[in-house]
Amino acid sequence: MDFELSEDQRAFRDTAREFAQREFAPHAARWDAESIFPVEALRHAGELGFCGLYALEEYGGLGLPRLDASIVFEELAAACPSTTAYLTIHNMATWMVTRFARPEVAAEWGPRLTSGEVLASYCLTEPGAGSDAASLATRARREGGHYVLDGTKAFISGAGATGTLVVMARTGEAGPKGISAFLVAADSPGISYGKKEHKMGWNSQPTRSIAFDGVRVPASQLLGDEGEGFAIAMKGLDGGRINIATCSVGAAQGALNAALAYLHERRQFGRPLADFQALQFKLADMATELVAARQMVRLAASRLDAGAADATMYCAMAKRLATDLGFAICNEALQIHGGYGYIREYPLERYLRDARVHQILEGTNEIMRVIIARRMLAEHTTETPR
Repeated sequence: MDFELSEDQRAFRDTAREFAQREFAPHAARWDAESIFPVEALRHAGELGFCGLYALEEYGGLGLPRLDASIVFEELAAACPSTTAYLTIHNMATWMVTRFARPEVAAEWGPRLTSGEVLASYCLTEPGAGSDAASLATRARREGGHYVLDGTKAFISGAGATGTLVVMARTGEAGPKGISAFLVAADSPGISYGKKEHKMGWNSQPTRSIAFDGVRVPASQLLGDEGEGFAIAMKGLDGGRINIATCSVGAAQGALNAALAYLHERRQFGRPLADFQALQFKLADMATELVAARQMVRLAASRLDAGAADATMYCAMAKRLATDLGFAICNEALQIHGGYGYIREYPLERYLRDARVHQILEGTNEIMRVIIARRMLAEHTTETPR
């Protein structure tokens, strides 16, 4: 068991850190305050391969393991959790296209997605199907050489500003086996976008509903086969849960870095805050919890890379632990800053707002507990995961 990063992993980490400090950090506060979707910065990320980290190499991706991708995402999220979170969603959609699309479709769309020339949105959630994704109602009926989509998706990141959509729709029976996945051009006739949601955080990426009214999609743009959409979505979500957990780790690292600097700079009662034992204890707990969260995420990523039978459970564990601890660390860092932490001159309130939604999306943390417990009970053993 080796916890040290390889030479390649260190190189990816250093490249991502330098890019984040140059491209994300100087602008993140303005993107948040003005709700700017930084398309050019995302395309610059694509030039380094960050738009297709684990997409197939034959279509322009880097083909990295999820572990290596998590190292990159953590460094980016330490500068801007919101923009990085969108980038992880784009990566998930891009991986689905390069992995499950027909070769001619993957050849057309893959290089455009992995380069960042075209950005993607992932469309699973509906107004009446959040945690219960298998009950989605958007339908796709076959008409000759096309499928016709009708229905509504909700809370879609990047919607209205991206060029392509990966859409889950019902082609068959009720339940998960009747769901299929499609690649849909975002400007297809019959697609309309709702108002941009005003959110607590994640303001550097637009969030809208999407309505599909008789949208015709070439049958060749079915991902996988009919009825495989839910399985594809769940495979994507295992990686997505690692991604969002990693964004929480990155946000927590950014917040902890800010708290460390502040403890040395700020003086009270004639002494630096760093001299006060109560704050030292708080700092020690934050650092310990951050390392625990990071190692849980990397363990889950390793299980997913290995194709382990229990990978889904470990991804759920990592998502639950890292997003809860990440938010708590951001909150403690804000507390260390006192009143300054509450104003926008400092990044703490932004980290806190951006990290909060991580406990909700990619499956709420309550659903993560359900996944973990059911897996354990199904094994009929008292042995705990290790």
